[in-house]
Amino acid sequence: MHTSRSIAVLGAISAAAAVLTACGSMSMAPTFNQSSLPPTIQVPAGNKVAMETVGVGDITYECRDKANTPGATEWVFVGPDAKLNDRSGKQVGKYYGPPATWESMDGSKLTATQLAVAPSGPTSLPFQLVKANPAVGSGAMTGVTYIQRVALQGGVAPAAMPCTPATKGQKQVVKYQADYIFYKAS
Repeated sequence: MHTSRSIAVLGAISAAAAVLTACGSMSMAPTFNQSSLPPTIQVPAGNKVAMETVGVGDITYECRDKANTPGATEWVFVGPDAKLNDRSGKQVGKYYGPPATWESMDGSKLTATQLAVAPSGPTSLPFQLVKANPAVGSGAMTGVTYIQRVALQGGVAPAAMPCTPATKGQKQVVKYQADYIFYKAS
C-alpha cells in the first residue's frame, strides 16, 4: 500500500511542480491602474497598458535668463538621462534627451508630444501625459500611443544652488525616479 500511495503523492507533487513551472515562465500582465491619477493625465479609452517601466537616473538643469523677465534667471530643464527597468529591475531601455526619447533595448525608439502635466508633490517632477510619435525601428516601442509619467521621486530644479545672473550658464544634475507606463491601442 505504501507503494501506490507514494506513487500518488509523487504524481501530485510532479503535477504541482509542472503548474508552478508553467506559471513562472508566463509573463505577468501589467497591473497599473490609472483611476487615482488626475483626469488630465489619464489615457483615453481605447488604449491598454503594454509595458510598465521604472526610470532611474538624472535630470540636468541649466541656469538661464527667465523668459519675459529682464535681469531675472531661473533653472531650466535641459534633459533626462535614465535607465528604464522592468518591475524586476532588469534594464529594458533608456530615456534621454533632448528631444525626450524612449528607447528599448531592441533598438526601437520614439519621441512624443506633451499633452498635460499635473502636480505630483513639492519635491518631485509633475505627473505627465505624452502622445507618442510613430516609433523608429521595430520592437517594443512600435505601436505605442501614449506614455504616462507617474510614481515620481525627486527631479525638481536644484534648491541647494541659487540660479543668479552670476551663475548663468552653470548646469546642475539632480537624481530622480519615475514610472513610465506605455500604452497601445486596444
